[in-house]
Amino acid sequence: MTRLLAPISDRLEPVRSYFRRHRSLGVAASVLLISIALPLLTRLPPFDGIQSTNAWVNAFTTATVYAVLAIGLNVVIGFAGLLDLGYAAFFALGGYTYALVASPFHDIHLPFWPMLLAGGVVGALFGVLLGAPTLRLRGDYLAIVTLGFGEIVPITLLNADKFTDGTNGIGGIDKPSIPGI
Repeated sequence: MTRLLAPISDRLEPVRSYFRRHRSLGVAASVLLISIALPLLTRLPPFDGIQSTNAWVNAFTTATVYAVLAIGLNVVIGFAGLLDLGYAAFFALGGYTYALVASPFHDIHLPFWPMLLAGGVVGALFGVLLGAPTLRLRGDYLAIVTLGFGEIVPITLLNADKFTDGTNGIGGIDKPSIPGI
């Protein structure tokens, strides 16, 4: 009987203890919980009266993309101690991968979820291709190489008019969809 009347914080202590030991699972669970809660939050007052649900979802999506980039940069610079100044180039390559196959530009229109993984694989592939010859570089030398890569990628993508429409960019990209929603 006293177990049922125990405060909520006492009941949550095993969960807290578990996530202290397994921090990565705690982060994943938090991201999943926030991913479920934010779209539902947009349907409640006062959020539903401020702007449309689509506008909120777009804002949350943009915020999530930048949060994922910040977490990845924290892993590279904060935990690994590597100064990577071209980090956004890998993000751009993954983004262009999705844009090229989910737009009227090449008229392929592949679904979002498999292409999300494909964009990550393309970014990782270029990371391996750049990382393999630069494994022994540290400090300023690594910073210069990654800065060069970070400058080469946008210049190449902007000058590849035949593939990326150059400075006009790729328009009409298919919106991601969640089945059933």
